[in-house]
Amino acid sequence: MGNAARNATQVVALMLTGIILSSLQTPVRSYLYNNRYAGDQVIRVIPHNDGEVEILKSLYKQLEVDLWQPNSVSIITEGAAVDLHIDRNSSGIFRSHLQQAKIPYKVLISNLQKEIEKQSGSRSSRKRRSESEYDYEVYHSLEEIQSWMHEINRTYPHFVNMFSIGQSFEGRPLYVLQLGKKSRRDKKAVWIDCGVHAREWIGPAFCQWFVKEALHSYHSDPVTRRLMNQLYFYIMPVFNVDGYHFSWTKDRFWRKTRSKNSKFHCRGVDANRNWKVKWCEEGASSHPCDETYCGPYPESEPEVKAVANFLRKQRKRVKAYISIHAYAQMLLYPYSYKYATIPNFDCVESAAHNAVLALYSAYGVRYRYGPASTTLYVSSGSSMDWAYKNGIPYAFAFELRDTGYFGFLLPETLINPTCTETTRAVKTISTSLLKKCS
Repeated sequence: MGNAARNATQVVALMLTGIILSSLQTPVRSYLYNNRYAGDQVIRVIPHNDGEVEILKSLYKQLEVDLWQPNSVSIITEGAAVDLHIDRNSSGIFRSHLQQAKIPYKVLISNLQKEIEKQSGSRSSRKRRSESEYDYEVYHSLEEIQSWMHEINRTYPHFVNMFSIGQSFEGRPLYVLQLGKKSRRDKKAVWIDCGVHAREWIGPAFCQWFVKEALHSYHSDPVTRRLMNQLYFYIMPVFNVDGYHFSWTKDRFWRKTRSKNSKFHCRGVDANRNWKVKWCEEGASSHPCDETYCGPYPESEPEVKAVANFLRKQRKRVKAYISIHAYAQMLLYPYSYKYATIPNFDCVESAAHNAVLALYSAYGVRYRYGPASTTLYVSSGSSMDWAYKNGIPYAFAFELRDTGYFGFLLPETLINPTCTETTRAVKTISTSLLKKCS
């Protein structure tokens, strides 16, 4: 099949998918999860010595507890906040054990179901006639996001090119938007992915916001215009499509992919521990039931393999890799897997410093920044380290708002300020690519 025929086939396939997606309705109030979180709580504990650390680890193993922060029980440490989602049947017992051990705690969320309902806002099946009617200040289901991508692709043909880089484990397309003024093919590029971890809904909201801002402010903002003229942005609004869909329909706090394991009933792999860089070493788990499960082998997840293959092909052009996560209010750069300084530390540190200042200039929100291993924790097999090791000189991971009061349930009222300030930071990093850094 020739290139013209192949391109025509892809266009037809995209159009058909768009028609199908636009006809689907968002699962009516499925995000309320049949009231399954009524009475569940989120508690914060800061262990002050090794004994309290061990008590926390023991309670985690005994009771039904979902660790929000950190994401692995192995990295609970003295002096660092631990956020725990506790089932309503276990919360009383858990708090009683803490009181007996004289370990102070704080209830961040007293009724998780009510917080979910507040976050989700009012949802109804609403038909939009154009991209201009799309609401960027609410969270959207996978079906809505993919329908929006088709609409953006149709509305802005001179700036947007939508394509698929593969399929997920459950057969969903992995869509990417190429964003930028279409000119020469050898322009430098920036990769941005969102929604690697399914429960971090602010990620996909940001990717959509960034695309909207770039398109809507092209003619009015000289910085945006320069970036769009001189760079391409590859935007993947939902990396973990299966997990994200599952977080809307079954389990709001699902993190991993949805692949199956032949030996265990537990499903999914941590898509940020599955990359071929110090795979399954410190900060990753080899057990399929753990949240940081690294997978049976590197790039076992079709989503990870598809992105890795795309970035390998575009290695000469992609100069920055940015992955959007939540929550902690941090801007991280390599290395994650070891305590060491990257060769181009001065350039990357300067870009991070300027990005955090730009972010702060919006609403006065403070972000910590630095190497992931010392700023957050050691983890192996991360996409950021892989990107850097594969020749992408600027590799970053954002941990967006907040620092734990809402956690993964950032209210929709905070989408606008969070995305506005993060857009400033991403534009600052992107501008660094157009400067000479020695």
